[in-house]
Amino acid sequence: MPRFVFLLFLFFSSQLSAQHYNIEVQLDGAPNKTVQLAYHYLGKIYAADTAKLDANGHGTFTGDTVLTQGLYKILVDKDHHFDFLLGADQDFKLSNSTYDGKDAEIEGAAESEAFVDYMNFLADLQQRSASLNKAYQNANATEKAKIAQQREALNDEMHDYWAMVDKKFPNSFLYKFLTANYVPKLDQSTLPKEIQENDSLLLLAQFNYQKEHYWDYFDYTDERYLFTPFYKTKLETWFNKVLYPAYDSVKPYVYQFIEDVKPNKRLFQFATSFFLNSSINSNIMGMDALFVDIARDYYLSGEAFWASEESMEAIRENVLFMQDNLIGETAPDLTLETYDGEFVNLHQIDSKLTAVLIYEPNCSHCKVFVPEFYKEVYLPNKDKGLTVYAIYSMDDKSEWTEFLAKHNMFDWINVWDPQHTSRFKIKYDARKTPGVYLLDEHKKIIGKKLTVEQLEEIVPRELN
Repeated sequence: MPRFVFLLFLFFSSQLSAQHYNIEVQLDGAPNKTVQLAYHYLGKIYAADTAKLDANGHGTFTGDTVLTQGLYKILVDKDHHFDFLLGADQDFKLSNSTYDGKDAEIEGAAESEAFVDYMNFLADLQQRSASLNKAYQNANATEKAKIAQQREALNDEMHDYWAMVDKKFPNSFLYKFLTANYVPKLDQSTLPKEIQENDSLLLLAQFNYQKEHYWDYFDYTDERYLFTPFYKTKLETWFNKVLYPAYDSVKPYVYQFIEDVKPNKRLFQFATSFFLNSSINSNIMGMDALFVDIARDYYLSGEAFWASEESMEAIRENVLFMQDNLIGETAPDLTLETYDGEFVNLHQIDSKLTAVLIYEPNCSHCKVFVPEFYKEVYLPNKDKGLTVYAIYSMDDKSEWTEFLAKHNMFDWINVWDPQHTSRFKIKYDARKTPGVYLLDEHKKIIGKKLTVEQLEEIVPRELN
């Protein structure tokens, strides 16, 4: 055989052998047990393979394709399992006389071996930290200062260990995994003195620094992070606590994130779905606008290849009911019939503040909310510039009359649309009642889905 052909054969043989996994396991405590090779994925555990161990606790997990790198688990049952890091080397031996990951012995996978070493280093570091924390509680001022320095030295040890791993395993997933949750802290000494000495400015500087450096040690475009417990919790913290809680501030960062992960289908699906659901379920007023944007740009545009027709139908419905009543937009105009048979146009109401209230008398929440709103919000502010455009959402005038009379609310602009020709239920999303929208003098929506307590605070502030 010519030499170059032989070398070519060796090359392709090595390539083929690399495209599989072969993990021999030796578990002394699990003879004749069926064991699972499982993996972490977005906060849950899934089985990748199973193996039946022999009477000596020996068995093999094997497959024709490589596994995605990440944090894996050897699982016998819910009480007997341990984690290990699966790196690029996936042909190795793993033994463990216990079910503690620190006791695992690995041959043939350098990253996986180094991860076990790290777990033992970390356990020792945590033990020393706990001892220092205990000593700190009963220490005097001088001793506390010394202990604080010792605790800081532990942090330095951790960073030195990371640096060692990075040097020994350059560009490895091991280093990425170990530093995944690290977020650099602002060195306050680098700030101008006027910021250092002002608590509000210092807090703002810290907030902005964290926002800009939150992902420094976490490459969210790396699919392997999905196979760890970190990705979902890291993203939730970023969206809910790190970004400034306002639609205009959040959207550019969210869209940049989605576009960054878009080349990876799995990451694109997870991130886009996450932001869609987080925005519609957010407690931050106005964040539904982000839902509408993502729905239009990624789902209704056809890019969400994973979305079922059932979920698409739900998304279309939500967009339909939300798109016309977003915070900061001009409220949809309505011309509805009053209780006395006249017609009043919403946009022609001359008032500093207008509340559009939609309710039905037999709704249990409405029975409480509407009278409280009348008493606690409307009456104290009706002479200061608050007008209420109250829409009875049903078609039974006797029911409407009884409710108005019972609570003496005839000084509102009471209107209805029994034939629903105005489509107010869609324009103002009246799927749930009561619903209240707060409009400024130009009929721009400045608040919605507000409680009576929130209205008691917001209305006087806006009127003043």
